Amino acid sequence: MKYTPTEAKMWAAEHWRGVCNVIMPSFTEDLSSLNEEAIRFDVRRNIEHGFWGALLVSECATTADEYRRFMEICVEEAGDKQTFLMHGTFDTRQQTIEMAQEAERIGMGGVLIGHPNSFYPETEDELYEHIESIAGSTNLCTSLFVTVQMNLTRLHASGYPPAVIRRAAEIPNVVAVKYEVGRPGIAGDLEVYKLLKDTGVLFSDPLEAHSPLTVEYFGQQWMGTSNYEFWGGAVPEYFDLLQKREYERAMEIYWRIQPARVARVAIQSTVVGANFIHRALWKYQQWLQGYNGGRMRQPAAKLNDAQMRQMRDALIKSGFDVKDEGPQDFYRGRVK
Repeated sequence: MKYTPTEAKMWAAEHWRGVCNVIMPSFTEDLSSLNEEAIRFDVRRNIEHGFWGALLVSECATTADEYRRFMEICVEEAGDKQTFLMHGTFDTRQQTIEMAQEAERIGMGGVLIGHPNSFYPETEDELYEHIESIAGSTNLCTSLFVTVQMNLTRLHASGYPPAVIRRAAEIPNVVAVKYEVGRPGIAGDLEVYKLLKDTGVLFSDPLEAHSPLTVEYFGQQWMGTSNYEFWGGAVPEYFDLLQKREYERAMEIYWRIQPARVARVAIQSTVVGANFIHRALWKYQQWLQGYNGGRMRQPAAKLNDAQMRQMRDALIKSGFDVKDEGPQDFYRGRVK
């Protein structure tokens, strides 16, 4: 460890800078085990695209042993060129705590604290205690995962109680808040930014379309986590330009990828209400930008030809040189 828990906020302020996307595990063709070479291939592609690092997705039907190995492979391959976050959304809190401790042993860069689908806090105290127990189980930097999928409107109309966010900011190794509730509009962003600005905790709105505003007015230096790799290296490129106050150059890239942005929003609306991220779609979006792709284990939402054409055509309109490969190639994956 390069810092103690009490130094975590200062460490993150210096080192959590850039765009954090996602990497999902790849499997062998018969889905019986991890495809280690394909995972390493994706890590190298991530480095090429200029990402700060990635969330290693835990919601792809990996066993506990497989997820541990998934973390090990990524850390081994990347060395000091990427920072990886453990995806803290396992079936139970205890499993998340145990995996967070494994992540620290392996050399991961942090933990994204979500909660199990079966966790149903009825009070703000219950929610805070969940966060505190996970953050307190590891010395790693931790980020709160504040999202509508948590089903917390009963505690606050925005979708997540601001008082819990502010209280959690006092936990020594809580260094960031991934805030994606309070839609429509970004009044919630402003509220939480004000809550956090004197705490040393980084504010992150992961919706990249908001970043020109959140960088300039809220000082956002770290953005994550989401499947920004759909745009190849464009998002880390323009996000870096925004940090350097090269606004006009950043906005040239921002608007160039607008057709793909619009298509992405449109296709996500087709699964609203499922509270289930379309990981197969994300895997295909990655594949279009040169990642491995490949089959995924169940449970996974179905991906159809129309959705694939919609994503590919949108990238072409955005100026990307998308290889003319058939859908069957996506399912085979690039690395056998």
